[in-house]
Amino acid sequence: MKNNEALRCLLCKKPRCSIYGCPVHTPVPECMALYREGRLAEAGEILFRNNPLSAITSRVCDWKKFCLGNCVLNVKKIPVRWYEIEQEISEGYLRNMTLPQSPSNGKSVAVVGAGPAGIAAAIWLHGRGFSVTVFDSNREIGGVLRYGIPPFRLDRTLVKEYGRIFEAAGIGFKGGVRIGKDLTLESLSESYTYVFIATGAEKPLSLGIPGEENPKVIDALKFLKDPDSFELGGKVIVIGGGNVAMASCRTAARIGAETWVYYRKTFENMPANPFEIEEAQRDGVRFELFKAPVEVREDGVVFRDCENVTDPETGKISTRIIDGTDRLVPCDTLIPAISERPDLSVFFGTSPKINRWGYPETDESGRVRFPDGISNVFAAGDLLLGPRTVVEAVASARKAIEPML
Repeated sequence: MKNNEALRCLLCKKPRCSIYGCPVHTPVPECMALYREGRLAEAGEILFRNNPLSAITSRVCDWKKFCLGNCVLNVKKIPVRWYEIEQEISEGYLRNMTLPQSPSNGKSVAVVGAGPAGIAAAIWLHGRGFSVTVFDSNREIGGVLRYGIPPFRLDRTLVKEYGRIFEAAGIGFKGGVRIGKDLTLESLSESYTYVFIATGAEKPLSLGIPGEENPKVIDALKFLKDPDSFELGGKVIVIGGGNVAMASCRTAARIGAETWVYYRKTFENMPANPFEIEEAQRDGVRFELFKAPVEVREDGVVFRDCENVTDPETGKISTRIIDGTDRLVPCDTLIPAISERPDLSVFFGTSPKINRWGYPETDESGRVRFPDGISNVFAAGDLLLGPRTVVEAVASARKAIEPML
């Protein structure tokens, strides 16, 4: 046993970390007990079976929100750092495992999207005897794991392991294929027993301000996909408070730019993993709070002050922009990272029902609703949830494949 942190775990019979904290309900006490006994391979198998991306999620999760934040020892302010042990168990297991071959059930699945939800679904469905083919617009497997999370945050060799696992198991992968353009969703639904869509949310939201078409404005996801292809200049401003904003500012700072994050609320309001915010500060990123952009100019960005306002009747807090507080902040590059929404081009020619938030409408099982009777298409991940964490995408995938089994 390498990590003595395991000895502090109480092995709770009703573990809050698993039941309430973890979206995939990781069996922490069972795996912790095996770890104490040195039975890491057995623990790794249990973790992988429950969550094929355990080696990934244990590194990029918001621990304070999930397992760490729900540990019963938080009452003494000494929660068990289970994620450290999960990393050790899961990485060793992932690098040495191959998927067992399951008897064919005679059914096939086309998985659209090779990100977290797509990878998890493909592995689970293969294990139940399905013939699985994964399609992705990118050339390699990983989605946000490869093209969105910086390598200093997530070891790329872990992501590459899934390509090896797919190939050894006979899970097909067709990269560089854009469903909705190169192939239609309708043709997939006719060729496969089921279609599982997990294309994520990759279309950036617009700032909606004058001047944002200026060349100095760079899309955050494009920047993260290939940061070396951009000339940032001396000063970079990132707008936003989520994980994409933190990944962008940390990447820019590590390239060598003077990097600032501007956000319209407080640190407490930021949806980003608190660990990521702390790491950004350690990387030298500076923060300006209660600032909203109102215009992009050739020499910089105009920001306006904001303030939080509490409704006296409901107690709800909203953020108000204060007129007359405009200030020009010089910068060479602006990276908006305020949020993303799904790219519905995958549905070209099929027209699913869309809910009021702009996401595909599904039934309780995750089956996409089509007015023309298509009934074998399911969806999961950020395509339905909006930008969420990797582990939440995995949990969504598990729910969506249940009707297929």
